[in-house]
Order: sequence, then structure tokens, then C-alpha cells
Amino acid sequence: MHLVVGLGNPGREYRDTRHNVGFMVIDALAARHGLVLVQAPGQVPDTLVAKRFGDRPVLLARPLTFMNRSGDAVAALVRYFDVGLDELLVIVDEAALPLGKLRARARGSAGGHNGLKSVIERLGTTEFARLRLGVGRGDARRDLSAHVLGAFEAGERPALEELITRATDAAEAFVAEGIAHMMNVYNPELSGPELD
Repeated sequence: MHLVVGLGNPGREYRDTRHNVGFMVIDALAARHGLVLVQAPGQVPDTLVAKRFGDRPVLLARPLTFMNRSGDAVAALVRYFDVGLDELLVIVDEAALPLGKLRARARGSAGGHNGLKSVIERLGTTEFARLRLGVGRGDARRDLSAHVLGAFEAGERPALEELITRATDAAEAFVAEGIAHMMNVYNPELSGPELD
């Protein structure tokens, strides 16, 4: 079974923030496939999930543990549903990428992202796929945490909507064809330094 996890923070005050683009992709995937997110089994606390069965069973998940403790939910999901690490995709925001850009990786460091750091710590490995969604850095004089916890501006909405659609497509490509295919299709647009 493939597991696609979007990271973010629960609560109305965080709903439309840059840090929650992972949640937005999970919501878009669920809507695209007519799925409803529900509370996970008791052994997987504080997580919403939706399951799709068929040729390629897929579990979508939104941890409600807050970003910095996302690893608790991801590790519990992997154990409970017996998900192989090669079947796991974690979707996160990335301030080092311009708004609207994607970066898929088969493995790597947390790159300063506290959600990924938590997942790596709880899984005990960096060997899982991740999809970073560019939300931009914003004004360099502004505190980074304030930027990622801030809401998207009206002028950013078209780029955000396109980003969510492309990330949803990329997640489907991961499930259908694997990480190498997803990287080949969605990474070539970027140039410059590679992100871990």
C-alpha cells in the first residue's frame, strides 16, 4: 500500500498558511478521487486518513500532531499499515524554492524543515521520498517562521492553485510509476543548486 502524507498544522488559524500546502495537496487528492478524510484507527493517534483500494491501494494522511511532531503520526501509519519505505511519500512546504516550483527527492536530509526532521527521527532513516513545494522566502528581513506561518496573499493565489494541481499530479505519478518517474517528470524545470 502506498502512503501519501501531507504535513501541516491543524486548526483554523493555520488553514491557509504556506506551511500547510502539504495538507492542501492531500485535500485535493481526496477531492479528485471522491474520498473523505476520517480519523485514523486508535493505534494512529491524531491523524486523518482516506483509503483508496483497487489495483494500487493508497492511503492519504494529514497528521494533526502539529508540524514539529509529524514524525509521530508518520511512524505510526507506517507501522500500523505495514507500509514499505519505498511506498512512502511525504509532502512539505519549501521556502528555499520559488512559489510554484516543485522538487521531488528519493531521500535526503531534513534541509532545515522541522516536519521532515521529525519524520526522519521517528523513522530512523532518510530513505523515503519527499515532494517539496515552493512557497518562496519572502522578505529576507522577515522572520522565516512568520513567513511560512503567514497566509498566501491574494496575488499569489493563481500560482498556489497551479502548484497544488501539479503537486497532486506528481503524487499520483509517484503512486502509479514510482519516485524515479516522478523526479524525471517534475524536476527538470528547475535549475540551480540541488536541495537535499
